This record gives sequence, structure tokens and C-alpha cells, in this order.
Amino acid sequence: MRLLLDEDVPIQLLEPIRHLLRGHVVDHVDQLGWKGKKDRFLLPDARRKGYDALVTNDSAQLDSAEESKAIRDSGLHHIRYRQDTRRGLDGLALAIGSVVATIRQVVAELEQSDGQRLVEIPSIQPGKRHKSIDPRVEPPKYWPSRAGQPHKPAKTRPPRSSTI
Repeated sequence: MRLLLDEDVPIQLLEPIRHLLRGHVVDHVDQLGWKGKKDRFLLPDARRKGYDALVTNDSAQLDSAEESKAIRDSGLHHIRYRQDTRRGLDGLALAIGSVVATIRQVVAELEQSDGQRLVEIPSIQPGKRHKSIDPRVEPPKYWPSRAGQPHKPAKTRPPRSSTI
């Protein structure tokens, strides 16, 4: 499959997608000298060059009658994702993470399809995506102590019984 990344897709996403989609051709419009080309011209040109799909961050394309017609007429699969630009670099990271996490599955599905598909990759939701441990409080089983020996969890004493 041949994929074309639209100009609103960060060029930095090109190599990770190429790495994930070995055996497929993945190009960016910047490489083809098509930066600034209107989509209604880009889409038929991409089809003539043998591309099968366009990956874009332009979520408004399907809201335009003219662009929707150009997408339909091109026959290209249309893969879009959203980036929350209000979140700055965090929004960019979430968008890129969504595409990277999903692109292999999307391409596998498109290769099995019997016609044009419109694909929307939902964004990873913001929030804490990791766990942080303080080894002074919760050391792993073999965490070395300051003396270089494995940390031994403190023994818990049975509660004292009180006699009155």
C-alpha cells in the first residue's frame, strides 16, 4: 500500500510510520513538492501517482462539499486524526501517539477492504498514562539499600494485646 501524509501531518511522523509499515511506501507531500497544493488538486494527483490513502489532520475536509467530492472521486482511502492544538506539545504528542498506535491495524484493514474507506483515528485522551514509584517508600523486591544489600521489607509486628 502507498500512503501519502498531508502537509498538516508533522514531517517527524514520517519515519516512525515508515518503520511500522515496512513493505509499504509512505511519503510526505513536502517531499513531492506539493506543499500548499489545494486538496482538490492534490487528491487526483496522488491517485495518478499510485497512492492508495491520504493521512491527514484536516478534520474539516468532510465538512466541505467540494473537498468531500474530491475525496470520493479520487477513490483514495481517507485516514484522518485530530490534534487538540489548545494543548500545545501535549496535544501533538497525543495525536502522534494515536496514529502510531493505530496505523498498522488501519492499513491491514484497508488492504482487505473491497472499496474506498473513510477512517477516523480517535485521539488518545489526556491524563496520567504512567505509574511513578518512590523506591524509598515502595522498593522493588531486590532494590539495593544504601549499604548495597537488597532491601528487606520491614517486618510487621503483631498488634500488642493489652491487658487491663
